Amino acid sequence: MDRLKGKVILVTGAAQGIGLNIAQTCLSEGATVLLTDINDELGSHQVNTLGSSAEYMHLDVSNNEHWERVAEYIGSEYGRLDGLVNNAGITGFLEGEGPHDPEHFNTDSWSLVHRVNLNGVAFGCRTGIQLMKTSAAASIVNVSSRSGLVGIPGAAAYASSKAAVRNHTKSVALYCAENRYPIRCNSIHPGAILTPMWDAMLGDAETRDQTIAQIVKDIPLGTMGDAQDVAWAAVYLLSNESRYVTGIELNIDGGILAGSAAPPAER
Repeated sequence: MDRLKGKVILVTGAAQGIGLNIAQTCLSEGATVLLTDINDELGSHQVNTLGSSAEYMHLDVSNNEHWERVAEYIGSEYGRLDGLVNNAGITGFLEGEGPHDPEHFNTDSWSLVHRVNLNGVAFGCRTGIQLMKTSAAASIVNVSSRSGLVGIPGAAAYASSKAAVRNHTKSVALYCAENRYPIRCNSIHPGAILTPMWDAMLGDAETRDQTIAQIVKDIPLGTMGDAQDVAWAAVYLLSNESRYVTGIELNIDGGILAGSAAPPAER
């Protein structure tokens, strides 16, 4: 229960879903965690249930001024940052207008998705590097997606932004290594993880189970994952257990990216 003992960790998009599970798991492993989000009501409620080692701050990751405010607070309150999870992200389905395909995409929606998913990660990494130089051993974990490794015709902006996150992670990893900063940077790539982000794609209650069953047919392990599966991967990359790991992409997708569905053979 002390894999992250003594570490100060910031998690973006932490009011629900994957971000919340990562924050909870980091706390259970001994870290002090700053949860951030734009949903202040939900974020504050979550922190009230998590104990004295958790606190909440408002942060729109696409707004650099917000990052500067958070950085100033962390610097004055803790003097350093040991872990950063750039998790906040949007698909654009709920937040902007469609369509989202490569031929007809809505320009404003395209820009919005990239401001949050890509600019938010870039701003986060820049802030993290500046705060982490005084850490004994620091780690940045960028939450990309399976969609950052394959094409998604119906969600071109989302796929593009997540692919850019994958690449930027490697640039950050190499930059920190070249400068001999005590900072590692890796990306995790969830796929088919059942979180609120899927709600717009799964439909209403009548069709939800049927849609999930259809998705599961193409997952070799035969089930969708949950946010806790991603949280344990993040804890590994945040901990000193991964001290020799930087610039990698860790897929958490039930085997989807291994190649093709591999259902159990009939007996």
